[in-house]
Amino acid sequence: MNAIRYTIVPKNAAAHLFEVSLTVTAPDPSGQRFVLPVWIPGSYMIREFARNIVTLQAFNAAGKKIAVEKTDKHAWVTAPHDGPITLRYEVYGWDMSVRAAHLDENIGFFNGSSVFLAVEGQADAPCIVDIQKPAGARFAKWRVATALPEARGTKRYGFGKYEAPNYDALIDHPVTLGEFVLGSFDAHGAQHDIVISGRVSSLDMRRLEVDLKRVCEAQIALFEPRTKKAPVARYVFMTVAVADGYGGLEHRASTALICNRSDLPVTGRPDMTEGYRTYLGLCSHEYFHTWNVKRIKPAVFAPYDLSQENYTSLLWLFEGFTSYYDDLMLVRSGVITVTEYFALLGKTIGGVLRGSGRLKQTVAESSFDAWVKYYRQDENAANAIVSYYQKGSLIALAFDLSIRTQTAGKKSLDDVMRLLWQRYGRDFYDGKARGIEESEVEALFAEATGADLKKIFRDGVHGTRDLPLEALLEPFGITLAADIAANGTAGKPSLGARVRSGADCVLAAVHENSAAQKAGLSAGDVLVAIDGLRVTGSNLDTLLSRYLPGAKVEIHAFRRDELRVTQAKLDAPEVSRYVLSIADQRGATKPYRERWLNG
Repeated sequence: MNAIRYTIVPKNAAAHLFEVSLTVTAPDPSGQRFVLPVWIPGSYMIREFARNIVTLQAFNAAGKKIAVEKTDKHAWVTAPHDGPITLRYEVYGWDMSVRAAHLDENIGFFNGSSVFLAVEGQADAPCIVDIQKPAGARFAKWRVATALPEARGTKRYGFGKYEAPNYDALIDHPVTLGEFVLGSFDAHGAQHDIVISGRVSSLDMRRLEVDLKRVCEAQIALFEPRTKKAPVARYVFMTVAVADGYGGLEHRASTALICNRSDLPVTGRPDMTEGYRTYLGLCSHEYFHTWNVKRIKPAVFAPYDLSQENYTSLLWLFEGFTSYYDDLMLVRSGVITVTEYFALLGKTIGGVLRGSGRLKQTVAESSFDAWVKYYRQDENAANAIVSYYQKGSLIALAFDLSIRTQTAGKKSLDDVMRLLWQRYGRDFYDGKARGIEESEVEALFAEATGADLKKIFRDGVHGTRDLPLEALLEPFGITLAADIAANGTAGKPSLGARVRSGADCVLAAVHENSAAQKAGLSAGDVLVAIDGLRVTGSNLDTLLSRYLPGAKVEIHAFRRDELRVTQAKLDAPEVSRYVLSIADQRGATKPYRERWLNG
């Protein structure tokens, strides 16, 4: 089959325009249809990337125009024609995220799903893309970072031709353009590169290399304990550092990340900051996806249908379990301490138990409704939905602890992940692209472990009961307790509302049955006074600390342009996190605990 040839050039950085051309040697003579994905795998929301195509024209081999018609929101069809066809189109890129495309004078970035039209009927054709350098002296030092294999004659990190075996592979390798800092390390024989774009002073790249190497090797060993073989020969961590940002998106041999520049390690400062720990957790999360969702997939994702929503009730397994292992891999690799891991786990537990949505929506339902609920959250989200990331990670914890206890430490959730990998993931890109059916999951867990996990499936996955984490942790010599002193707020009463950052005290969300809701307050209301004292975006906690739970206060607030006066009876202190503590240092529980936390 003839290759589909693409060329992409940052045409006008000031206008944020990429120019793309696409040549099909053997198009459908009755009229070739071209389509652009409407969503990107890993981010479950319809994003309508075609809205960013500004102009589009079609030409024959002689350079003469061919009629082309847009037939729906993301598809174009050329007039009947024999012989090669070239499309030439402009794409507007001004989305500084990991999902689409961005271009300015400092950086270029794109996912193929937002810039490369697919040739309908030729999805299996090999693809060649020529990534060209923007014109102008200011771009003289720009380079190319991508996990796409270089075609002959193209140097690594250089502009030129790159290749992919098919369209699915083409769009699964994001590309970063610009000036960047480059690091590299070997993890069990596989090359791993680190690309940091954006201005970062005193970046400790060596520390980043050492820490990520430990995390990556721990994950490789989890899935392949005997061979220690990585799923890829080369992997690229691509990070854009900004003033305020956070996010990641997994790909088959790379990840696109965005973080606060202050989160990255500083040369000469060996302390583990909260920001750096968060960044390492993000890297760990996206790297774990190299196995779990990029190769081990729900059946509905094998293959993806990028023209519409792909519904699955299994995101709790693919995102939730990944969220469990991301921090667990940090402690197992020795990058963070057990105390730090327990603090992260306690924060997750607090986050899940604080939202009443967990009592109304199961994680299976949350997974299915990701397209319209989780990815489109509003001010009522905490009262209506549950996170398949956060609660999914706690379900993974419950499974892991239960399996280890029932089998006296001989089996664990690791065995489930390894069986998933062996049966569905290891050969996914080698002609055996099969995903797991929803009806197969529970039986696979039983096969891998021999444990009775029906109650967790019934109550945790398909039910809304809180997980019995305190009881599950007890055999490991670990206690669980609410931390009412979190953030120095011991005893401080609560309104039961979240406040937006800013000068004014604007309510971002109001929790169900809270003091604020009972007082008639709603999201968007602007609190201006409590008992006659002015409220700002920064002094609410200070004002509330003067009262005891149960106290009644008079609140003045604006709703739109109308002043409202109401009475609120303050709630007990909110529990934002839980504390996990080791209750014993020896005895039968110690091996259980060590095998869990050490792998």
